[in-house]
Amino acid sequence: MKIRSLLALAVCSLFLQPLAFAQQSSTPATSAPSSDAVRDALAKKEGDADNTTLLKETLTAVDKQYSLIRKGQVQLNYELNYAYIGQDKINTDLSSGLATLFSIENSSSHTVTNTLMLDYGVRNNLTANVVMPFISRYADNAGYSGVSHTLGDLGLNVRWQPLEVKRDEPTVTVTSGVRLATGESPFKVDSEKGLATGAGINTFSLGANVTRIVDPVALFGSVNVGYGLKAKHLHQQLSGATLREVKPGASFGFGLGFAYALSYKITTSFSFQESISARSTLTFENAAGELAKAQTQTQSAGILSIGLGYRFTPKTTVNVTVGAGLTASAPNLSLTMSVPLLLK
Repeated sequence: MKIRSLLALAVCSLFLQPLAFAQQSSTPATSAPSSDAVRDALAKKEGDADNTTLLKETLTAVDKQYSLIRKGQVQLNYELNYAYIGQDKINTDLSSGLATLFSIENSSSHTVTNTLMLDYGVRNNLTANVVMPFISRYADNAGYSGVSHTLGDLGLNVRWQPLEVKRDEPTVTVTSGVRLATGESPFKVDSEKGLATGAGINTFSLGANVTRIVDPVALFGSVNVGYGLKAKHLHQQLSGATLREVKPGASFGFGLGFAYALSYKITTSFSFQESISARSTLTFENAAGELAKAQTQTQSAGILSIGLGYRFTPKTTVNVTVGAGLTASAPNLSLTMSVPLLLK
């Protein structure tokens, strides 16, 4: 019974990686008004008990996406995340048939995010959640090298469990939330003076998570969709044009994996996550007051993660997850540590 409780210790931290990297690192297509303008617009851019009780305790160790705290309970969790994105771009001019300009431009970004997550049990099967990230971001590229410290995008979420947790049956949790554009917007920040720490748009999401204990393994999976509102009344200057509006494309994501108990205190886990974002539309205004539109390319961000969970006490479990990006839109490397701070 103890082993069963440990199978899912690492489950919760696995879907914490931001699947929004695709939106924040979109690469524009070469459509009008200017490929450089579109690129600049987006490149700158959270004791023993019965089996049911144990399952709830372990699956709520960090993010509580799969089982909920009881009515009236409050839990505070802390997460520390580091992400690195680096790339080399080759610039060349072949208009004359010869390579008249050739250079290799290196850019890199290091982001450290300290996140506080507060949960409140509205009902036994309904939990409200507030996510508050504090972001420190360092970038080194041709346009700007420096550090920005600011609040990221605030998240407001709810999790609802339509059915009770039962032994030998899948557990389903429905999730929904909104991410508010409280961070530094990539569509407003001056690329030569600072860095964006938010998405710049308000985003709504809806998803479902499923977990199933199959001794000695816990299987889990998730699916979600997202939709962002337009960013209007912009005045960002890019390559001689003014960015006026950004209409983000819808997104779809899924994840799957498993956790395995190595001992009564240690579990290991493996997971894969994928996020696909449709094309975003950008509206520019030129010097003559004429409007022109451009679209980004469809983005795909895939991450493979390996996690380790250590249970210090029945209420304290530390989870560490290492993620590797599998696509160009995903971070090259991410490292996450999460731990519960308070439960009452």
